[in-house]
Amino acid sequence: MTVITFLGAGSVVFTRELLADLLAFDELRGVTLSLHDIDPERLETAEAIARRTADQLGVTPTITASLDRRAALEGAKYVINAIQVGMFPATKRDFEIPAKYGLRQTIGDTLGVGGIFRALRTFPVLDGIAADIREICPDAWLLNYTNPMAMNVAYLAATAPDVNAVGLCHSVYWTVHDLCALIDVPLEEVDYLGAGVNHQAWLLRWEHRGESLYPRLDALLEKDDQLKRRVRMDMYQRLGWFPTETSEHSSEYVPWYLHDDGEVERLRIPVGDYLRISQDNLDEYQQVRSDVLAGRPLDLTREATEYAPQVIHSMETGTMRRIHGNVANRGYLTNLPDGYAVEVPCVVDRLGVRPEYVGDLPAQCAAVNRPFVSVGELTVRAAVTGDKRMVRQAAMVDPNTSSTLTVDKIWELCDELTAAHGDLIPESLR
Repeated sequence: MTVITFLGAGSVVFTRELLADLLAFDELRGVTLSLHDIDPERLETAEAIARRTADQLGVTPTITASLDRRAALEGAKYVINAIQVGMFPATKRDFEIPAKYGLRQTIGDTLGVGGIFRALRTFPVLDGIAADIREICPDAWLLNYTNPMAMNVAYLAATAPDVNAVGLCHSVYWTVHDLCALIDVPLEEVDYLGAGVNHQAWLLRWEHRGESLYPRLDALLEKDDQLKRRVRMDMYQRLGWFPTETSEHSSEYVPWYLHDDGEVERLRIPVGDYLRISQDNLDEYQQVRSDVLAGRPLDLTREATEYAPQVIHSMETGTMRRIHGNVANRGYLTNLPDGYAVEVPCVVDRLGVRPEYVGDLPAQCAAVNRPFVSVGELTVRAAVTGDKRMVRQAAMVDPNTSSTLTVDKIWELCDELTAAHGDLIPESLR
């Protein structure tokens, strides 16, 4: 029987969506779902959601739940990682402390000081997960959803290259989905290809029956001044290629916007937006828990968009799919550094996830990606070597941080964040 282990199953809204997508496949209706979380209440909620989902879909998977990660990994063929180390209190620290220094962030989970310190909290747990997989289920595929995606995948490639790992994110899909809706072209008739780094990849091909759709977007932008008031649209018009994450995300990966009051207003950038999103997620968790414990039906009517169920279905059935995955660069993108994580098209079937060669990115896209990569490379190297200076150096080369703060303030900020996160940070870096 195929065992699918969920790490961080207490992320119940996400878990609910993954379960609904998984169990919608006829071939996966008899799998074993092994749920793990370190929070007993959240684990209880996740198990109740899994059982309710199965009941509503009329399927009979085997469902187990354990606070013991090693027990949850027994027999696993697939391991879905959706942990958040430190949860909401750590996220608040990542926003509130930089804000005292005048540093603006929007999401704070990918790059910048928020991304750096989220990575440093996550790496020690990844060490434990990789060690357990190596011992308990060495052939399993680790399907990572945890941010910062690129740093986490790069860290695993550096420290656990023997673990089958791929990072999954739906940002390329939703970018194309939303652009197609904007210009009124059916998504199912469109072909597309994205490549770059996670949350800062580029839509290199976007075609309808062989014809590029970019001219239609250009025509729409010419007529709609309000549409131009978004970071992604601004970046697209200046760089010539569309970035594959939201404007909120994209604004904090470059040095051009967040430090300037006028740009924040012009492009309607929601500073600190992730705190609102996180609070909304907490509220939704409480509502879902209340619903499932009260016996109310779950809303399972949604478009199946998550990659993990599709990857598992393809590996189990041989159905070939092409997705966008995050893997260590082994020559797939030739003008970005080897070894660091890149987001590229991947073919998936019974043989696993196989990244495809893309070649050179457009020169201007690679130029924007390189500072992004440098922050991640230094963060990973800091954790691997235990060099505290490299944490500060990562922040120094971060585009948004370096455009806002002096080097003295950057070091002071990193010292304060390190102290605030305490033993969540690797001992060697405290």
